[in-house]
Amino acid sequence: MFEFNPEKHYPKETESRVVIRFQDCDPLQHLNNAKYFDYFFNAREDQVPKLYGLEMIDLITKYKAAWVVYNHNISYVRPAKVGEWVRVMSRLLWYNHNTVVVEYYMTDDTKKELKTVLWTTMRYVTIKEGLSTDHAGAVLDFLKATSEDLDISNMSISERVKGLKQKLLNS
Repeated sequence: MFEFNPEKHYPKETESRVVIRFQDCDPLQHLNNAKYFDYFFNAREDQVPKLYGLEMIDLITKYKAAWVVYNHNISYVRPAKVGEWVRVMSRLLWYNHNTVVVEYYMTDDTKKELKTVLWTTMRYVTIKEGLSTDHAGAVLDFLKATSEDLDISNMSISERVKGLKQKLLNS
């Protein structure tokens, strides 16, 4: 279970290094569009417990609620190719009382070329009734500790792509 420690620094971004698998690619040897989701979600699922000491199932069990996806916004910039090593980053961009937006992005192994950006919007809902509920307790502590808390209300994903490309060029 996540326990906020005010003395601890919580990284805002997760990162994984993965290889693009043959079985996940199309005949052009590009990662299949739908498979990007698997790479993104698997990377975050691997990294959150390592960085934050949090297994999502613990939150679900304790609070009897979970996040349900209701929107994906994805921008394919450059193809990931079979056998290529890539970096997968994710971060909590924004949250409010019952909603979160998680950003995922993929780069080449050197983190110079942006490949894909995904924003996933999720609502926090009760398991039993399926009704929207507010973040509370350790859930809220986790969100506060790990969120970028960006104002994305007037930001489009295309603007975000430009910003990430610029960030990668300057690093």
